[in-house]
Amino acid sequence: MPEEMEPEDIDKAQPGRSPFSGMLSLMRDVAVSVVLAVVLIVFIYQPVKVEGTSMMPSLVDQERIFINKFTYRFGIGDIERGDLVVFWFPMDRSKSYIKRVIGLPGDIVRIDDGQVFVNRRPLDEPYVPAEYRDHQSYPETQVPRGKYFVLGDHRSSSNDSRSWGMVDREFVYGKAVFVYWPLDKMGRVH
Repeated sequence: MPEEMEPEDIDKAQPGRSPFSGMLSLMRDVAVSVVLAVVLIVFIYQPVKVEGTSMMPSLVDQERIFINKFTYRFGIGDIERGDLVVFWFPMDRSKSYIKRVIGLPGDIVRIDDGQVFVNRRPLDEPYVPAEYRDHQSYPETQVPRGKYFVLGDHRSSSNDSRSWGMVDREFVYGKAVFVYWPLDKMGRVH
């Protein structure tokens, strides 16, 4: 029956092992962790801060969220109606906006006194409470290929496709996926 060894006995049993090799091992582990974190942040997830009230109540001013940049960049996932997308603002590409996708390429979108219609059917929008609705109208328009019609959830305070038009697919670079701050709101974005 083999004899059990304590961790300190294991170190003694390995000839040539020095404190220096333990330090090298630790540095290697830290370097691998840093590289993995950089890959995650640069290529997959990016932390962003929400600024403004246009996405209330789904997202509020100063919340911190993670966006997934990988899904749309490599065509793994399609942009779907209801997604909260992050994109370069069409009128000033130095600014990023976050809005909800309402109309997909080919859809016919119309807003009548605040009620959104997609393909001539009323859109069920449980994410827009009555107090955040407005009474704006928007003429029936077909979303062109490669573009998206986006709206903020807080319709009465949102600067969105009703004002400046549709978003080009090439401007969309992320999908909001997770709130990480404040801690009491931590969880998936809906």
